[in-house]
Amino acid sequence: MKRTLPILLCAALAACAPRGQVNPDVMQIATAPLTCSDKPQCDIWWQRAQDWVRGHSMYEVQTVTDSLIQTAGPGGGKRALAYEITKTSNGDGTTTIGFAAHCDSSIGCKPDPWAAGAAFKQYVRTGIEQSIPGSHDNSDTGDTGTAPLPASAAAPAASASAP
Repeated sequence: MKRTLPILLCAALAACAPRGQVNPDVMQIATAPLTCSDKPQCDIWWQRAQDWVRGHSMYEVQTVTDSLIQTAGPGGGKRALAYEITKTSNGDGTTTIGFAAHCDSSIGCKPDPWAAGAAFKQYVRTGIEQSIPGSHDNSDTGDTGTAPLPASAAAPAASASAP
């Protein structure tokens, strides 16, 4: 019996561990800087960023300014992502839109922050929505429906404490 309990605990922990590596294509999109070159383009991209966050966050959007879009959360051990989007002017006249996402769960976030970052950047650049793998699981909210899925320099956080 003394050996059985540690074995069962190890098996349970292994079942909660991440199941795979981040797809290199997703990581490339998620980590590529999102930089606009002029005010009209930046205005369109900033509006798309707001639309994407409103359409994908399980948390309420708390702050929207000319340089910050921020949701409530994360909290309560939930797997849902909280978002922080920033807009920063660069010395060369361009503007960079940054993306950060994290959750409050020790077993991982839904959707995956890397996939969310890639989908966010694709949507902001193109206005075309893309699916986020794993985003249809809304088990933390009790919502079993599906939400529409659309498609910066900072990589998204994989957990509540790690960027």
